[in-house]
Amino acid sequence: MPQAEPPNAVKRMQQTLFSSLDDDFFHYQSGFIAPGEAKLLASRLWDQLSWQQYEISLFGRRVAQPRLSAWYGADEARYRYSGLQLDPLPWHPLLCDLKTRLEGRLQQDFNSVLANAYRDGRDSMGWHCDDEPELGWRPLVASISLGAERRFLVRKKGESRSAALWLECGSLLVMKRGCQEIYQHSVPKTQKPVDLRINLTFRQIKNQPPP
Repeated sequence: MPQAEPPNAVKRMQQTLFSSLDDDFFHYQSGFIAPGEAKLLASRLWDQLSWQQYEISLFGRRVAQPRLSAWYGADEARYRYSGLQLDPLPWHPLLCDLKTRLEGRLQQDFNSVLANAYRDGRDSMGWHCDDEPELGWRPLVASISLGAERRFLVRKKGESRSAALWLECGSLLVMKRGCQEIYQHSVPKTQKPVDLRINLTFRQIKNQPPP
């Protein structure tokens, strides 16, 4: 069921709970991209990227993902998850520029990016961790949010209690090395009217299993 947005007091409490998570695994920076530029980027990427609604395998059947996606990167950056194989499209200039900025900020190379478009509150991302073999051992994943603010949930594997963060337009969330071994994350549906959000998760594809 879609979830209504909590009142401000609960929202502040959840934001505080998220900030108490181990900073060895998470780093959040609002304003990584200035508001005006971030809104323009969201509009341009929505118009220019090759969006598709992929189907994945879920409990033995094929289902359409509740969002649109596009996979860009180097020729060798092929990615597989949930029965889906993604062959990268050539780098779009806007994505390439963001990659360069991230690499300078984080001192980390990236050869691919998964773009997800959440068209409204009905689009979502279920609980998961980014631990596919192609990502290598203990991957670092950098996530840029553009457009509407959406709630991002985090919980430790095997636990039901979660912490929430409202991902702001232009923000950067870094899930550091080791994060995917311990935590899961999701973007739930919401009953609140919400505009388009584009999320860009930059990765380094290794195309080899972890040791």
